[in-house]
Amino acid sequence: MRTVTEFPHETREIENVFIPMRDGARLAARLWMPVDAEQRPVPAVLEYIPYRKRDSSRARDDLNHPYLAGHGYVCARVDLRGSGDSDGVMVDEYREQEHEDAEDVIAWLAEQPWCDGSVGMMGISWGGFNSLQLAARRPPALKAVISASATDDLYVDNMHYMGGCLLADNLSEATVMFAFNSLPPDPQIVGDRWREMWHERLEGSGLWLETWLEHQRRDDYWKPASVCEDYSQVGCPVMAVGGWADGYTNAIFRLMENLDVPRKGLIGPWGHKYPHIGVPGPAIGFLQEVVRWWDHWLKGADTGIMDEPMVRAWMQDSVSPASSYADRPGRWIAEDRWPSPRIEEREYALRGHHLEEGAADEPGREVSVLSPLSVGMFAGKWASYAAVPDLPFDQREEDGGALFFETPELTEELEIFGLPSCELEVSADRPVAQLAVRLSDVAPSGEATRVTYGVLNLTHRDGSAEPQPLEPGRKYRVEVPLNGVAQSFPAGHRLRLSVSTSYWPLIWPAPDAATVTLTTGTSRLLLPVRPPREEDAHLHEFGEPEAAEPLAVTDLAPGAHHWRVTRDLATDESVLEVVNDQGEFLIDETGSRIRRATDEWYSFRWNDVTSVRGETRTVRRVEREDWGALITTRTILTSTPTEFVIDAQLDAHELDAERGDPRVHSQSWSRRIPRDLV
Repeated sequence: MRTVTEFPHETREIENVFIPMRDGARLAARLWMPVDAEQRPVPAVLEYIPYRKRDSSRARDDLNHPYLAGHGYVCARVDLRGSGDSDGVMVDEYREQEHEDAEDVIAWLAEQPWCDGSVGMMGISWGGFNSLQLAARRPPALKAVISASATDDLYVDNMHYMGGCLLADNLSEATVMFAFNSLPPDPQIVGDRWREMWHERLEGSGLWLETWLEHQRRDDYWKPASVCEDYSQVGCPVMAVGGWADGYTNAIFRLMENLDVPRKGLIGPWGHKYPHIGVPGPAIGFLQEVVRWWDHWLKGADTGIMDEPMVRAWMQDSVSPASSYADRPGRWIAEDRWPSPRIEEREYALRGHHLEEGAADEPGREVSVLSPLSVGMFAGKWASYAAVPDLPFDQREEDGGALFFETPELTEELEIFGLPSCELEVSADRPVAQLAVRLSDVAPSGEATRVTYGVLNLTHRDGSAEPQPLEPGRKYRVEVPLNGVAQSFPAGHRLRLSVSTSYWPLIWPAPDAATVTLTTGTSRLLLPVRPPREEDAHLHEFGEPEAAEPLAVTDLAPGAHHWRVTRDLATDESVLEVVNDQGEFLIDETGSRIRRATDEWYSFRWNDVTSVRGETRTVRRVEREDWGALITTRTILTSTPTEFVIDAQLDAHELDAERGDPRVHSQSWSRRIPRDLV
């Protein structure tokens, strides 16, 4: 990445300003702006997230916001109520209080003497979610948004549930927020109130995992902040950004199809990262594109960005399977509108053990599968969050416990772009059963690289609002949507469709081991086949990744990142261990020492679905010579055929050498939550 030090505008930074809310609370903001903004007001750009502007998000903020300020914007990085240095307690995500506060922040920004009255909002993940949500609330000053790695539907394409199945990421995300919500504000910002504010958070934030498990179907809990409930409410232009290695990309297709405002979609090979720091690469000059977007919508400049195709995506070339990639080979493609009339839906019937191009209109034989719980141990993460080996490995490791169907060797290259799906005729021998469906690229060597996948809790076959148990032995026709993808299959390769009844730990197993019987001949795979487009060779070229000067830090202790699968043959226990230890470092500017580590374990014994267990532990430490805090959390999720069982612990220590680093708060939770056809 190229570091930019000279910009069109000289800038200044304000470390903290408190923004008043309608109820008297104050939110903490860090600001960057041109030095002459009060004489020549400029638009403002808001990023509004709970990840602690003072330390945890500081490195990323320093790359992005000074860059945008240098191009003539006021940038505001605001801590949500109950996070970082803001007042209050955070008790959940995307609730009404968060949105009301955002409206107050936007209005405050627009009224400042250095702002010309126009505001944009941008963010990735949480900040991408609430950017979309605020666009649907239409605060008058909000003129456009950029939403990266986010979704329009909090239930369907979020880290909690997928296809009505419980995601293990539900546990890991709850763990992340458990740790963040337990950290104190910085006394250099909030003063002597810091200890009082900290204890209010420790005692009041609660166990979010419990809340999320209490809503196992798509009920009214998920709907208020899901903009898909009424796309017409979105009242300003939207740029939606994502990556094929992320978990949120499907929403981009829905937003392009259903929004009635000017919009752009951008999908690269990346995981859960902004595209200028995207992994797998290639990363792109995303901040240059952000400036073009804001210049068009906030300054009225003709940047040409709206003359370009609606959707731009990275067509991935075939690669050998690996759990991480520095880069994914491919090329940029584009479509002028979505859905694209150029893309053909091609049907492949499941016959025998084959995928045959043509209509699935003749019943074939019935084949049954009861997958071992080991299917899924090499599936990787639902979303690739960091530069750790969290992508799916060779699917031959998984396919021994699945049904699979293959095409003959392709006689010519095949390219797909969009949302594949499967329509299957199935029955089960239990009232609750689930399917995981994977599409793989099989090389002549036999290596199988997963291209996309989908999962379905069969009790959600007619939707997730009112799931219904299966009638054992009865045949149902179900659709299993697969995640969106752009993929090239070379001549000589084969397509493989794999179907299993387990995909642990990506999804939590059904209450009882269920055998699913599939009727071939009437079951089919539908692929969005995209013909070549000459215009792709003449697309606007992305620049080299650029950013402002990186945050100055001093490394104090190395980190460690690994995924490790083990199996003890004496006990029949298998364990996936995920270590994300970010080490310890000093932020030179503030003098704060930061320690962050998260460990996860997902285990099972042979084929005992009651033995599955997820455990997470976190360590968070922030300190200076005169102040500090150490937070440790532990969360364990298990289940019986009728309940989910949560056991959790939180310990908080105030770091004070004279007093021996006393523990100032300790709390434990033990909760049992009925399973609701999950």
